[in-house]
Amino acid sequence: MAIHLSPAALDRVKTFLSQTPAAIGLRFGVKRTGCSGWSYVVDLAREAGADDAISEQDGVRIFVDADSLPLVDGTEIDFLKQGLGEQFVFRNPNVKGECGCGESFTTDADRAA
Repeated sequence: MAIHLSPAALDRVKTFLSQTPAAIGLRFGVKRTGCSGWSYVVDLAREAGADDAISEQDGVRIFVDADSLPLVDGTEIDFLKQGLGEQFVFRNPNVKGECGCGESFTTDADRAA
């Protein structure tokens, strides 16, 4: 599995983890939603799932469930601050289209279905 956190995202996740003692890492995946089909799910992991792929970057463990992995493998997660706003940004090589609002995406597998 290749999920990469930029230095800014890594710092932000480490801050969240330090404030949440029960968390064991970052949970990253997708769920069906939106106009295009998939939306990202980012949360603190409190336990490992039986089918999770787990990687580690600079002491941060990243948990991805088996259903999400083919859709997010190779993603770079960045964290941007612009004016008063802050957000995680995803550079996912599997994305082949996005909805107009940018909240959901589709892949080649979705287009074939």
